[in-house]
Amino acid sequence: MDRYQEIATVLDALSPMHVIVDQHGDIVHAGPTLRKLHPDWDLVGQDFLSIFELRRPRSIQSMKELLAATGQKLHLRKQLKPCTDLKAIVVPLPHDCGAIINMSFGISILDAVQEYELTAADFAATDLTIEMLYLVEAKSAAMEASRKLNQRLQGAKIAAEEQAYTDTLTGLKNRRALDHILPRMVRDDMPFGLMHVDLDFFKAVNDTKGHAAGDTVLQHVAKVLVESSRDADCVARVGGDEFVLVINGTTNPEKLSRIAERIISKVEKPVAYKDTLCRISASIGISIYDGGGLNNVDQLMADADAALYASKHEGRATYTLFHSALRETGPLAH
Repeated sequence: MDRYQEIATVLDALSPMHVIVDQHGDIVHAGPTLRKLHPDWDLVGQDFLSIFELRRPRSIQSMKELLAATGQKLHLRKQLKPCTDLKAIVVPLPHDCGAIINMSFGISILDAVQEYELTAADFAATDLTIEMLYLVEAKSAAMEASRKLNQRLQGAKIAAEEQAYTDTLTGLKNRRALDHILPRMVRDDMPFGLMHVDLDFFKAVNDTKGHAAGDTVLQHVAKVLVESSRDADCVARVGGDEFVLVINGTTNPEKLSRIAERIISKVEKPVAYKDTLCRISASIGISIYDGGGLNNVDQLMADADAALYASKHEGRATYTLFHSALRETGPLAH
C-alpha cells in the first residue's frame, strides 16, 4: 500500500471518485466520494469487477482486458444498491503496478447529489459540478425566499380582507361582511334566523356622558351578542347602534325568542364607565329564512326592520317575530 499512498493523497483532492487497483484488479484505495457511495462496504481488498459491473464494452472480463481499454470511456454500474450508472476511464500505473480508474456519474448530477446526499465538498474544487450545485442552492434559496414572500403577501391580503370586513371598535363583522354573507347563505339555501338589534336610549348616553362612554357601551353590547351566539353564527355591527345576528340553521321561533330574551336581559344591565353607570336597552326584530329560495336578502332585512319597528312601538326593550301584517307598518325614525 505504501507505494500507492502518495498518489492516493493527490487523487483524493483532484479526483475524489477514483479507485486504485493493483495488478490483480483488487482495489487498494478508493477516493472519499466513491467511499460515500458505499457507506456500508469497505472497498479496499475487493475485486474491482465484482463491485462494478462493466456494461460497455461487455467483452472486458479481466484485469488484463481492463488495462487494454486504456483511454476508452467505460460504462459501469454499481453492483450494490442503489445500482447507479457510472462512467470511467482507466490510466495504467508505471511498472505494471496496476491502474487508476477515475469515475463520474452516468446519471443526472442532481439525482446523484440527492440520492447520496452529496455536497460541494464531495467534488474536486475545480469540478464544474460545484458551480452547478451553487446555482441549484441559489435557486432553492430564491424559491424559498419567494415562497416566504408569497406567504407574507397572502397573509397580508387575508389580514387586509379581514380588516375590510371588520368593525374596528367592536371587532364584529361590519355591513360589508354582512352584505357578502347573507346572499351566499340564501343562494346556498341555508336556513337561518335574522335578528336586527337596535339600542334604546343610546343617544342619551352619548349626549350626557360622551362618546367614550358610548364606545364602552357598544363594546359591552358586542360582547353580549357574541356570548349569545355560536361560532357558526354571524354577528355584525351595521350602524352606529344597530347590530344584526344571523343564527345559522335556527328557524324555530321559540328558540329565536329565547335568544332574543337573553340578549335583552343582558343588555339592560347597567354598564360601568368611570364613576357612572350607563343604562340602555335593546329592541329586536326577527325574520326567518327557512330555505326553499322563496325569500331574497332585501326582503329578509325589510321584514326584520318591520318587526324591529313593532318592538319600538310596543315600548322598547322587547322583541317581535315578523308576520305578514307588519309589512303595512311604516318605518320608524330613530
